[in-house]
Amino acid sequence: MNPLKTIQQIGVRWLERLLILLMGLLVLDVLWQVTSRFVIQRPSQWTDELATLLIIWVAMIGASVAFIRGQHLGMDYFMGKCSRSVQDLMERWIHFLVAVFALMILMMGGVRLVTLTLLTEQLSPALGVKMGYVYLAIPLSGLVIFLNALAGLFKRSLASSSSSAQTEDKR
Repeated sequence: MNPLKTIQQIGVRWLERLLILLMGLLVLDVLWQVTSRFVIQRPSQWTDELATLLIIWVAMIGASVAFIRGQHLGMDYFMGKCSRSVQDLMERWIHFLVAVFALMILMMGGVRLVTLTLLTEQLSPALGVKMGYVYLAIPLSGLVIFLNALAGLFKRSLASSSSSAQTEDKR
């Protein structure tokens, strides 16, 4: 098996486990919120904020897993109407653009956001958690997406060059 594929599969499994843990915590948090509000009649002050923080992490880690699995938003409708060579070119171009977005916006912008919020010691109001730790999900997700976009770009470039070499051999 391809070592890159093996590393990718191990990474996805860990990210999926993290997602399961975060979703479990989110369900327990919301369950406690409903119970404290309607059964005990003493609403918790921190459950709304914890749910928001967990949703940020679930969304960012979930986006990474979806990209790795190829379940992100795609252009399947348009791709199916193009020739195979145009599809290959579009797939490489899309992976390139995703890599640039992940690097520039998610990673670089995310690191800047994390750094600024940690330096200013911005805290969440109810939990007192440093917001930099909450925002850390953005550059981490960006790193995962960036690495997988590069891997997809190289894989498609290699596949395209080997298929064009085979076409040349047939001539």
